[in-house]
Amino acid sequence: ELFEKLDLVVDCTPGGIGAQNKTDIYEKIGLKAIFEGGEDHDAIGSSFNAEANYADNIGEDYVRVVSCNTTGLCRTLKPIYDISGIKKVRAVMVRRGADPSDVKKGPINSIVPTTEVPSHHGPDVQTIIDDINVMTMALLVPTTLMHTHNIMVELEDKITTDDVLDAFENAHRVLPVQKSLKLGSTAEIMEYAKDLGRSRGDMYEIPVWKESVNIENGELFYMQAVHQESDVVPENVDAIRAMLELEEDGEKSILKTNKAMGIL
Repeated sequence: ELFEKLDLVVDCTPGGIGAQNKTDIYEKIGLKAIFEGGEDHDAIGSSFNAEANYADNIGEDYVRVVSCNTTGLCRTLKPIYDISGIKKVRAVMVRRGADPSDVKKGPINSIVPTTEVPSHHGPDVQTIIDDINVMTMALLVPTTLMHTHNIMVELEDKITTDDVLDAFENAHRVLPVQKSLKLGSTAEIMEYAKDLGRSRGDMYEIPVWKESVNIENGELFYMQAVHQESDVVPENVDAIRAMLELEEDGEKSILKTNKAMGIL
């Protein structure tokens, strides 16, 4: 009865359940739905990142907002792709072991490699930017605060570190930060989010450490952090606008969402 009154549902059920709901419920009653990164791209049919492929999802019935890590990769790779072109990306994802409230998960005193290569993040990026050559590896570490990414990008065109920093400064939902200003760790970044007065201490933006941005022999290196609990929230808002055709211009939607949520 509730579903009959809705224009769209955001399905945040555990991985695999959303795809089942799509088949068993939403398709049968003609209800649009957004799914999260735990679902497979093929099961949903379309993946979403506001900065990279908003236009591709206008009017779609079923869309998957990619995972927190894939969102973080797309947000910083897209501006590099735009200013230089990308030959190849290699990234190591250092993933938090569990969310802060998840008391039954670990690791507690171990580093756990994800031995499947590539990890799902690289193929997921390709569901957003399909012609990008990207390979990812991942591991779990005993922290709850954030993920971090170590990213290496072989560039098509010659650019400088200043060009990259300018691109990050101008990108939506990317936040260059400085270790020298007491933002040199995930703990300090999460404290900064609290200082901003964010609800639940959320950090919607992807912090990139300025000091880590370097180019050597045509290869770009940088490090970034991802707040796994919140970076996809604004993406879901933009996905709603795209699917319901409330805003055709992706940048206008992003700016509306950023203003409403106080995103820097």
